[in-house]
Amino acid sequence: MIESISAITLATHEMPRAVRFYRALGFEILHGGEDSSFTSFRAGPNYLNLIVQPPERRWSWWGRVIFYPSDVDALHQRALAAGYRPSTSPRDAEWGGALLPHR
Repeated sequence: MIESISAITLATHEMPRAVRFYRALGFEILHGGEDSSFTSFRAGPNYLNLIVQPPERRWSWWGRVIFYPSDVDALHQRALAAGYRPSTSPRDAEWGGALLPHR
């Protein structure tokens, strides 16, 4: 049985925009940044990585990563304060977690 995941890597066409988003939510940059082709953030004891993809690269599907913040409502307020306008508000999920809205 797999005990944990160390890192998730997401592709982006816009590293500066993605870095600003995760930093606004409180993720700490460990490597890279807005001008880098690869950025690594601390996510608790784990990592969230971003890698730049060329504009012609397209995906037919999107994925989902679930993070567990200590205070979902505070994280939502932090996103709003940073100027992000999610389409919904946080709510309790049927499995007992909380769903944080996405853009």
